[in-house]
Amino acid sequence: MIDVLVVDDHEMFSEALTLLLMQQPDVRLLGAARGATEALRMCQQEAPDVVLMDIDLPEIDGVEATRRIREAYPHTKVVVVTGLEDPAVVATALAAGACGYVPKTRAVEDLLDVLQRAAAGELVMPEADLAPVLAELQAGRAAPSGRLGLRRLTPRESEILRALATGDQIPQIAEQLGITALTVQSHVKNILAKLGVHSRLEAVTLAWRHGFAPTTPSAEAG
Repeated sequence: MIDVLVVDDHEMFSEALTLLLMQQPDVRLLGAARGATEALRMCQQEAPDVVLMDIDLPEIDGVEATRRIREAYPHTKVVVVTGLEDPAVVATALAAGACGYVPKTRAVEDLLDVLQRAAAGELVMPEADLAPVLAELQAGRAAPSGRLGLRRLTPRESEILRALATGDQIPQIAEQLGITALTVQSHVKNILAKLGVHSRLEAVTLAWRHGFAPTTPSAEAG
């Protein structure tokens, strides 16, 4: 019997996956988490054998969630289930401790074999993707977790982060965008959560590092 936890914020996919797993005699479904915080709590309570982890999660992305789960619960295997079929992204997940990945385009019926192999400690990955992913790992080009967070920013959050990167302060940004300072602060809080950082300076530095915003000598992110 394989104890499995599903982590995915896409309700339709999550429901289809959990329904399939509930029908498997060799699988015990422990539940479905919508985000990393809930997943970590459920790992502590339920001790799953395998976690099926989406990459594109709100607040904390699946790579960082994988790293935290593997550090706290090394017996738990993590298989990334994602629509981001980018070798650098997959390499990042492996570097964080995942034992493989399955593209969301793969038939869900194939997941039983994936779960059995992952629970047995095998590397789980489509054969065609193995060489490019290993090449990314060997070249050290695994995508930083922060880059994934930048992809998840809304257009408004992206606009605010770029404004911060050019040195604008919250009152200036509020005036430019025609919104209140409290609304800007709320957006900034969401930006920090999605990027996995703790300050505006860290967020701006990350944006500069990945070419998301132009650097400027006068920038004062705070």
